[in-house]
Amino acid sequence: MKQKNIFHIIIASGFGTGFSPFAPGTAGALLATVIWLVLAFLVSPYTLLFTTIGLIIVFTILGIWSANVLEKDWGKDPSRVVVDEMVGVWIPLLAVDAGHLYYALLAFVLFRLFDIYKPLGIRKMESLKGGVGVMMDDIVAGLYSLIILLVLKWVIG
Repeated sequence: MKQKNIFHIIIASGFGTGFSPFAPGTAGALLATVIWLVLAFLVSPYTLLFTTIGLIIVFTILGIWSANVLEKDWGKDPSRVVVDEMVGVWIPLLAVDAGHLYYALLAFVLFRLFDIYKPLGIRKMESLKGGVGVMMDDIVAGLYSLIILLVLKWVIG
């Protein structure tokens, strides 16, 4: 692997979690959830919301770019690419208030269920080309998880 690809490997693999021998997608989503939880204890709720939005935007752009660069060497949507899971789990975390560990856990579980089973057109997103296809199925899974979490919060109160 060329030295210039190190940046893309770090991004695409979710800071190395994609190399986990067991459930790399879950490892990447778990790292993203832990990052969010640490931020939730360090910054104000307003800052947390906008930081999470920033993470989603920045890592979506970097994820598309890195997946495109690495596709030549790693193939189409390899399991080592988990930046998409990181972005996907940050989306439902937008609905979680700082300090609500149970809602954060629910956001993680809902996202992983949608990501694994890919219902409601999520699987169709994988047919998009390159890095966009890599990222979009997880973004849609994250959006579905966000909607369910918002409805649950509204019903529960």
